[in-house]
Amino acid sequence: MRELLRTTDPTVIAFATALLRGEGIDCFPLDHNMSILEGSIGVLPRRLMVREEDLDDAILVIRDNGIDRGL
Repeated sequence: MRELLRTTDPTVIAFATALLRGEGIDCFPLDHNMSILEGSIGVLPRRLMVREEDLDDAILVIRDNGIDRGL
């Protein structure tokens, strides 16, 4: 798995996940339970992972929809 996206905004992760799944690209959000450790203040970034072979297609989907990858 490769990191596609890193952000502190949980809505971006949800939006990107919906876009990718709509295109048939499997993705997996990581760190979504980190709010327990940080006290829900949103300072720790969440990551969205995709399979290595889907990375190029996923980057195109993300860029075409105006999402900053945050890397």
